[in-house]
Amino acid sequence: MLNLLRNLTLRQLQIFSAASQYESFARAAEALHLTQPAVSMQIKQLEEALGLTLFERIGRRITLTEAGATLSHHAKRILGDIKDAEDAMRSLSSADGGTVSIGLVSAARYFVPRQISRYSERHPKVDIRFSIGKRDLLLRQLQDNAIDLAVMGRTPVELDAHCEPLAYNPHVIAASTTHPFVDAACFDLHELRHDTFLLREPGSDTAAVASEMFQHHLFTPARTLALDSNETVKQAVMAGMGVSLLPLHTLRLELLAHEVSLLHVNGTPIDRVWHVVHMNAKQMSPTCAAFRRFLIEKTGAWLEGLFADLTPPAHAANPFVQT
Repeated sequence: MLNLLRNLTLRQLQIFSAASQYESFARAAEALHLTQPAVSMQIKQLEEALGLTLFERIGRRITLTEAGATLSHHAKRILGDIKDAEDAMRSLSSADGGTVSIGLVSAARYFVPRQISRYSERHPKVDIRFSIGKRDLLLRQLQDNAIDLAVMGRTPVELDAHCEPLAYNPHVIAASTTHPFVDAACFDLHELRHDTFLLREPGSDTAAVASEMFQHHLFTPARTLALDSNETVKQAVMAGMGVSLLPLHTLRLELLAHEVSLLHVNGTPIDRVWHVVHMNAKQMSPTCAAFRRFLIEKTGAWLEGLFADLTPPAHAANPFVQT
């Protein structure tokens, strides 16, 4: 087994990592521009050399065994370190090239891709790749060096990570345009005690903010319904199924189209903060550092301008607006 690990090729690691990510030899083959038999053969050779089964086959679906999960963890870290080395070498010959990988919690998908587009217009040789995942997944990817940066709300105190504020992340109570309190100037949260509260699933940043709001107001909704995504929550709100506490930045299109209303509940908007996160041990390439700096310097003011006509007056002094 030791001889196998010494002679393990980068291509074999890439094939195995892709198969474990997609849980499909066919999808791994497509992503790597290989044939499915070629992927299957490489995995079989790995299993035979190790004397261990890396995948369980259940119909057309494959899942990692315990041995496969262990190898997958190390493969991600090795491939991440190799990418760091490639970026560092590339940056020596071109300060405006290289690859950056960034993970986003679901609510950040509503604004970070636009920032990526803005940056790419200025730096077309930089390849910025992003993925969407739950907070726990992003934390694992940061630890495994599978991503360079992550954008999330709550700071990950459980990691040895550096967190930098990006922008205010106001949370608002959204309702259908026919809700009886749409035109109410200001009212207490307890006035909504008979409403159904549509919540994100436990573990999400938004669910955590809602829980803190309920505790702060000593409030218990008559009924709650947990849903799996912001899009599902928004559709349920528009359908009049209930009200929801949501990040303001997920609602721009619905507010512009007058499909959702914001209720003026005392204590809202609830100000939270967007953060960009990287591991303290991360050897950040100049390309990655430049993109991170762009996010920190530009995101706050840009978001405030984007929502200026859709929200209550901005804070008198906003530390996220660069002057």
